[in-house]
Amino acid sequence: MDESGGSGQPRSGNEEPTERGRGRTTPATDPARPDLADERATEARHLDATPPSDSAATDDQDSRSADAAPGGDAQPGTSPSSGDDAQPGSPPSSSERPPASPAHQPAHTAQDHTDRPLGHPDAGKGPQPPRPRDPRGGLLMGRPFGVPVYVAPSWFLVAALITWVFGGQLDRVLPELGAARYLVSLFFAVAFYASVLVHELAHTVAALRFKLPVRRIQLQFFGGVSEIEKEAETPGREFVLAFVGPLLSLVLAGLFYLALQPVEPGTVPGVLLAGLMISNLIVAAFNLLPGLPLDGGRMLRAVIWKITGKPMSGTIAAAWVGRALAVSVLIGLPLLTQSGALGRDAVDNVGMDTVMDALLAAILAAIIWTGAGNSLRMARLREHLPELRARNLTRRAVPVETDTPLSEALRRANEAGARALVVVDPDGQPLSLVREAAIVGVPEHRRPWVAVSGLAQDLTDGMRVSAELAGEDLLDALRATPATEYLVVEDTGEIYGVLSAADVERAFVKAMARPS
Repeated sequence: MDESGGSGQPRSGNEEPTERGRGRTTPATDPARPDLADERATEARHLDATPPSDSAATDDQDSRSADAAPGGDAQPGTSPSSGDDAQPGSPPSSSERPPASPAHQPAHTAQDHTDRPLGHPDAGKGPQPPRPRDPRGGLLMGRPFGVPVYVAPSWFLVAALITWVFGGQLDRVLPELGAARYLVSLFFAVAFYASVLVHELAHTVAALRFKLPVRRIQLQFFGGVSEIEKEAETPGREFVLAFVGPLLSLVLAGLFYLALQPVEPGTVPGVLLAGLMISNLIVAAFNLLPGLPLDGGRMLRAVIWKITGKPMSGTIAAAWVGRALAVSVLIGLPLLTQSGALGRDAVDNVGMDTVMDALLAAILAAIIWTGAGNSLRMARLREHLPELRARNLTRRAVPVETDTPLSEALRRANEAGARALVVVDPDGQPLSLVREAAIVGVPEHRRPWVAVSGLAQDLTDGMRVSAELAGEDLLDALRATPATEYLVVEDTGEIYGVLSAADVERAFVKAMARPS
C-alpha cells in the first residue's frame, strides 16, 4: 500500500562491518564506576529528548502477547559483563551493526507510523489494536463436518417466546392437552431450529466444497449464521453458496408435507408436522428476498457481479435493495396484519396484537438494515485488504546481543533511525524481539543496568512472517499467533525488520477511511 509504507529496511548482506570498540567493558553494576552510571543515565535522557511522534505498542498489547506465548519472556534483566561488548559511546560491532544505509533501503512513498524514538515515554499511548475476537459464541453443541455449532444465549429467549406463542395456538386447536401443550410447543421450537441448522449446514457444506474456511455456525435469536471467512472466487460459486440454504428449507418443507399425508388432522403429530412445514416455507421465502444480508441478496449480488464483472457493484446494489426491504418490512408488515391479508381478521383499533406486530416488524427491519450495512463494510474491507503489505508496514530494526544494556541498544537504534530491537546470538541469528511496551516501563535511570534479554519475547515460528505477505494472508498470519511484534524476514531468511500489530491496525483504519 503506497500510502502506508513503513520504515522497515533490510540489512545489506555485503555491508562492511564497523570497527569494534577496543578494550573491555566495565560491568554496569560495578560500584567502583559511578561515573559510568552517570554517563549512561545522561545518555538515556538524551535519547528521550528527541521530538515525539506516533507510537506502536501498548500495555494491552503487551499483556496479550504474554498470554499468547507463556514462555516468551526472557530472564530478568542482568548487567552486561562480556569483554567483547562495545562501550556505550563506541560504534556497534559487526554482529550488531545497524541495517543497510539509505542507498540500500526500499523506497516507500508514505508512512503510517512516524519515527518516535524507541523508548520514548509517550510510546504505548497510540491506538490499541483490537484483541482477537473470542471464537466461541455460546453453548457448543457439536462439530459437524469439523465446524463448531454454537447456540447463542439469545436462542433460549426466542425458544421461550415460540413455546409461549405456539402453546397459545395449541390451546385453541387441542384444548385437551392442558399444560402439556407447552412441552409440545418446546419440542416444536427445538425441531424448528434443527431445521434452521440444516439450512446453515447446507451453506457450510457448499463452502467447504469450494475450499472456503467456515469459522463456526451460530444459532441465535432470528435464525442462524454460517461464518464463512473468505469470499467465493467466482459469481457462480457465490450464487450456489447462497441458494443451497433456501433450497434445503424447501426440501424440508416438502418432506414434512409428505410425512403429514398419512397423519390424522387435529392430532399432536399432525399439528407439529403442519407447523414445521409452514415454518420452513416461510424461512425459504424470507431468505429468497433479493436484498443483503439474506441469501436472495447474495444471489442478486452474484448476478450483478457476473454482468458487470465487479463484485463491489453487486454488493452495493444488493445492499441498497436490502435497505429498501427493511423499510418495506417496517411499514408493510403491520399494515398487512392489520388488514387481515395474512390470515387474521381485519381490525380497526390498535390492540396488543397490533403492537406486537409492529415490534416484530421493527426488529426484522433493524436486522435487515444492519446486515445490509455490514455487508457494505465487509466489501470495502476486502477491497482495501490488498493495500496492507508487510513490507510497507515493517519498522527498521537493529540487532543486539542478549547482554547489551538497554541504554546502549536504544542509542544504536536512534543513531540508525530504527524503531525496533532484535536480540540475536553471536552468529547473528534472531532469538527474540524486545517489546516496546516493556522498554517504556523501564525508568531512564535503570536502563544502563537492564539487559535487553530481560525485556524480550522469545521468537516462535508464528512470530516470523514473510515480507511478501499482504492482505488476508497477512491478517491470517497475525491472527494465528497473536502478539505485539513480529519478525519480518525475506524469502532468503535475512532479517527485514519488525512488524508491530499497532501499525497494521493503524494502516487498516486509514485504508478503511478512504472512499472506495
